[in-house]
Amino acid sequence: MSISNYAENKLLDTLGGTAFSVSTVYAQLHTGDPGEDGTANVASESSRQSVAFSSASGGSMQTSGSTTWTNVSAAETYSHFSLHDASSSGNCVWYGALSSSATVAVGDTFQITTLTLTLD
Repeated sequence: MSISNYAENKLLDTLGGTAFSVSTVYAQLHTGDPGEDGTANVASESSRQSVAFSSASGGSMQTSGSTTWTNVSAAETYSHFSLHDASSSGNCVWYGALSSSATVAVGDTFQITTLTLTLD
């Protein structure tokens, strides 16, 4: 998992006194590596779901609940995710691979039970 170029620059700006925060984080599914901007390989199920995180500790933080997509729109295999600062458009702040790929059928429910973000 990796922090996006956008978020890297915003975090660096905080050292110069520029405040940065994301009020709500939204997860998006991908069928391959989404890249630094979170725009490559977007799944057909392109709706973004809000994600809540617990407080960071020891250089990592974890979602405080499951993230669910119901009645998915296409049969495909999800392998990656991206996190954004808006439900549509906006900026990618983080991206990475799921712990294992998952194949879904039309109408299935897909759930990420836990996402852990870690800084190296």
